[in-house]
Amino acid sequence: MILTKDDLKSCIDEEKKIYFEDGNYINLLIYNEIRLKTYRYVKCLRKLEYHRNQKGFFHKLMYVYYRRRKNRFGERLGIEMEEGCFDTGLTIYHPESIVVNGFSKIGKNCKLHGDNCIGNNGKNLDSPVLGNNIRVGVGAKIIGNVRLADDITIAAGSVVVNSCEIVGAVLAGVPAKVVKIPGGGITLFKIIRSLLMFISNYKKGGLVVC
Repeated sequence: MILTKDDLKSCIDEEKKIYFEDGNYINLLIYNEIRLKTYRYVKCLRKLEYHRNQKGFFHKLMYVYYRRRKNRFGERLGIEMEEGCFDTGLTIYHPESIVVNGFSKIGKNCKLHGDNCIGNNGKNLDSPVLGNNIRVGVGAKIIGNVRLADDITIAAGSVVVNSCEIVGAVLAGVPAKVVKIPGGGITLFKIIRSLLMFISNYKKGGLVVC
């Protein structure tokens, strides 16, 4: 959560390194690279979150300004998401057809590869809660009251509708199932370890090991 100017600066600086990894802003500007436009959207999203968490008339005005600006960028890029959903380190590789429900909560260093949906199931407002270092492959969707542990990879085209508490798992298929976990097969020790880590972070969620 971005509560102070220091929080805002730290978050923007971290994400600037992601989008300008080669450090050459001028080249991105000259070639009109999509990466530059995506960074501007993410930066606007962070400033919007900062002003939302402040009090006073000035911050209300700035909130309106940045919300309109974020929505204009989002319309051009094909991105629809709300401020406050993502922790720091958000990476959007391909900004087309990305929709994130405003009630979703996503941890640090999330990577979206494009054509992704993170949202409710249309029956209620329960939305996904994702851990840190989640990688969402192109075309992958995460729908409903889903909890995912840290370091999970979701394969391209998969649809996740069940929670997974196994740290570092790879999910694939429709509906998505665990197809790989770090260090080989699924053991009782690994399940218990992942379960305890998951409970400590999210307090609840269903286990999927099929």
